[in-house]
Amino acid sequence: MTDYPPYRIESPRLVLRCWNPEDAPLFHEAIISSIDHLRPYMPFIAKEPLKLEDRIELLRSFRSSFDSSDNYIYGIFDKNEKKVLGSTGLHKKIGKYGFEVGYCIVRDECNKGIATDSTKMLLEVGFNVKEIDRIELYCNPNNTYSRRIPEKLGFTCEGVRKRINTTFPGEFRDSMVWVLFRNEYLEHKPTIKIEAFDAIGRSITLE
Repeated sequence: MTDYPPYRIESPRLVLRCWNPEDAPLFHEAIISSIDHLRPYMPFIAKEPLKLEDRIELLRSFRSSFDSSDNYIYGIFDKNEKKVLGSTGLHKKIGKYGFEVGYCIVRDECNKGIATDSTKMLLEVGFNVKEIDRIELYCNPNNTYSRRIPEKLGFTCEGVRKRINTTFPGEFRDSMVWVLFRNEYLEHKPTIKIEAFDAIGRSITLE
């Protein structure tokens, strides 16, 4: 067991890792190309398009939050780390014993299993953190693409919270609440081969 999630996670086709400021040009290109695609479901798009300099500052804040164990936001990269495929994370919004997982995939990389595989990777490392007993996932009931991920990975839908999502200006949106507990995960682990590494690149043994 580890005290916090790894900085870098590798699977046969993906790299998830902590964002760094030097990723800004790749991240900028990915977001700018996907603004219309992401707008219906990602509230941060309301601030787009950002300037590259603002993107650098955003990634600095992501890195700072990761280093301080306040929030674990990962970039999703191809195996060669030449392209940003999306973003994901383990978020400390639900208390000491759980994480919330979230994801967004750029327009040209949808329907390739990237959200599913990256979530599998986060489940594997998230439940390896000491005391974590549950991982939650929230999505819009109308987002059928996003709903398929927890359905495939063994989450249980605890219900729909009406008008709870206030992150979109001037709107009150419903949100589906999905949950997976550690014992459920261990009983029906999705199969994915990963390697994990700490902040200085040392391999982390996952239990």
